[in-house]
Amino acid sequence: MKQKNIPRAADRLAVLEKIAEYERAGKFDIDVEDDPESRVLLPDEIEYLHKGVWGAVQREAAFFAAYTFLGIARMKKQIILHKPLGVENLSQVQGGAIITCNHFNPLDSFVMQRVFDASHHKKRMYRIIREGNYTSFGGFYGFLMRHCNTLPLSSNMETMKKFLRAVSTALAEGNCILIYPEQSMWWNYRKPKPMKSGAFDMAVKNRVPVVPCFITLQDSKYIGQDGFPVQEYTPHIGKAIFPDESLGRIAAREKLRDENFAFFRETYETVYGIPLTYTTEK
Repeated sequence: MKQKNIPRAADRLAVLEKIAEYERAGKFDIDVEDDPESRVLLPDEIEYLHKGVWGAVQREAAFFAAYTFLGIARMKKQIILHKPLGVENLSQVQGGAIITCNHFNPLDSFVMQRVFDASHHKKRMYRIIREGNYTSFGGFYGFLMRHCNTLPLSSNMETMKKFLRAVSTALAEGNCILIYPEQSMWWNYRKPKPMKSGAFDMAVKNRVPVVPCFITLQDSKYIGQDGFPVQEYTPHIGKAIFPDESLGRIAAREKLRDENFAFFRETYETVYGIPLTYTTEK
């Protein structure tokens, strides 16, 4: 892993070019990866909270596989995770909460699971994923996508009704829900991207706080099989942000979004020592 002569993978170079192009165009909410074609998730294909004995068995098997995978990846220096900073901010949350995070790697959900574990929260963390991740991935990753406490979105209206009911139920039971409000995954992108309103609307509707987490990256001395430095991850967890109940729903969610982004911006500028700017052409 320490070799310096590994050629940089063509697909990663293409992704970096696309990221630069999309940033210039202001297309922050569009994915840059060549994901497999997805299909619509229908309401009779999913039981969102995996109630019942069989659901519990599948969940336990999926988490065992995920933790084993993460342990091996860390041992091989494919993932380098530092101690989360500010984890007490999540530990102090009583009851349900929306957890937000920047999205820069397909495996950053593993990092966030470790953050949640470190908080010793008494309930579960569910994670909202895109429709195609649930319907189109097979094998090991598909198994994790369907059974590691995931809540897939859907382009089907009836499925989305089930989704929203599941979100409300999970939060009412005191669980946390991880959402990537940027809506897109840009590989190793260090800047916070503009955020959609959905995560904050859910927090306002369900009267729960938002706990922001911004993960910073640093090149390690190890070189991955793609020819790029393996990244060292440091999660930064901010204080819980509570909805302003004196405001209407739209104003309250926008205030939450602004405060969440302010934490992301401050963390970015403090850790990297540079102001947050974009190449977006007006």
